[in-house]
Amino acid sequence: MSLCAFAKDPKSGRTMKIETTEPGVQFYSGNWLDGTTSCNGYVYEQHTAFCLETQHYPDSPNQPQFPNTILKPGDTYRHTTVHTFGVEK
Repeated sequence: MSLCAFAKDPKSGRTMKIETTEPGVQFYSGNWLDGTTSCNGYVYEQHTAFCLETQHYPDSPNQPQFPNTILKPGDTYRHTTVHTFGVEK
């Protein structure tokens, strides 16, 4: 397990730590959130959220120097990702 991301909201002090056995993490920034309202009334404005998705590198099958992503019949794919949430003052 390696630390791959740490985020902190400076206003509230909320934190999120992500550790994983995966070699990479994909970051989505909320660029396309369009002001849609959720069923509980929250408005999803542009950049009001982000996502961190642990995975292999996106172009792994085409890059021989990247970790192998081939899963053959009978093989097992297993990885671990742990999200830890907290509050810092």
